[in-house]
Amino acid sequence: MNERIIEYGRQCLHDEADALLSMIPLLGDSFAEAVRLMLECKGKIVVTGVGKSGHIGAKIAATLSSTGSPSFYANPLDIYHGDLGVITHDDVVLAISNSGNTDELLRFIPQLQHQHVPIIGMSGNGDSLLARHSTVHVRVCVEREACPLNLAPTSSTTAALAVGDAMAVALMRLRDFKPRDFAQFHPGGSLGRRLLTTAEDVMFHENLPVIPSTMHLGDAIIHVSKGKLGMGVSLDKDSRIEGLITDGDIRRAMERWQEQFFNHTVSDIMTRNPKMVLPTTKITEIQAVMQRHKIHSVLVADDERHLLGIVDHYGCMV
Repeated sequence: MNERIIEYGRQCLHDEADALLSMIPLLGDSFAEAVRLMLECKGKIVVTGVGKSGHIGAKIAATLSSTGSPSFYANPLDIYHGDLGVITHDDVVLAISNSGNTDELLRFIPQLQHQHVPIIGMSGNGDSLLARHSTVHVRVCVEREACPLNLAPTSSTTAALAVGDAMAVALMRLRDFKPRDFAQFHPGGSLGRRLLTTAEDVMFHENLPVIPSTMHLGDAIIHVSKGKLGMGVSLDKDSRIEGLITDGDIRRAMERWQEQFFNHTVSDIMTRNPKMVLPTTKITEIQAVMQRHKIHSVLVADDERHLLGIVDHYGCMV
């Protein structure tokens, strides 16, 4: 029984994956023209559709809005019964219908044309009324639905959603959309927090493990251990960062010098140019520094190398 259920699920995924692959060669000039209309839109991108196409349209609108293209979903019935006033000639309408002949969707097309609102039609029928009356028509068709009866919208809605994503991604690239831009639209989510949080927000700044470079390593072990950050930072007479030792540096020094270990000082093993970041550095950038240099902590300093704090890899896990 379980094997049969798994096979049904796998077949559905295969069918929908094949439908997406078949869409790739269909993307052409009409797709580019549709994206250009969106890019040049001075108002908002209004996405509309009925039934399952409406659900897909709502998701496409949300994706567009969160990636730098102001957009919202409007139900065709609401538009026809009074909400047409929210659409202006500065907007672009993306109308989705698998058949391209959905009556509720076609009813307000003449009003849009009268207002000179560009219409991007998305359907599986290049000869449909929607295709004929759109400013540009993007054909999204599949050979068959993943539904065993070939009735329930499955592969066709997946394809429409994927083409909507393709439009959003193309717009992101054309706008040179950056992670910081994405964070502005997602301030409440975990991704937004990671993209907006800076070193100053997560750094340790009290009881920092500051040790003089002249301290003998025997004493340095105690200070590094008490600091609980696995490191000690040396400052010069002007309170600028002079060097850094880690518990790993201490272990390697003990192996190298053995009984002579206690005769050496911090300056003998410290890294004189440790990795430093500004307090305004985003934690995503700090994580990249840690991964690139295979380190677990970075020092936070101002432009003159004054120690302000320490960020470890746990602090980046917001």
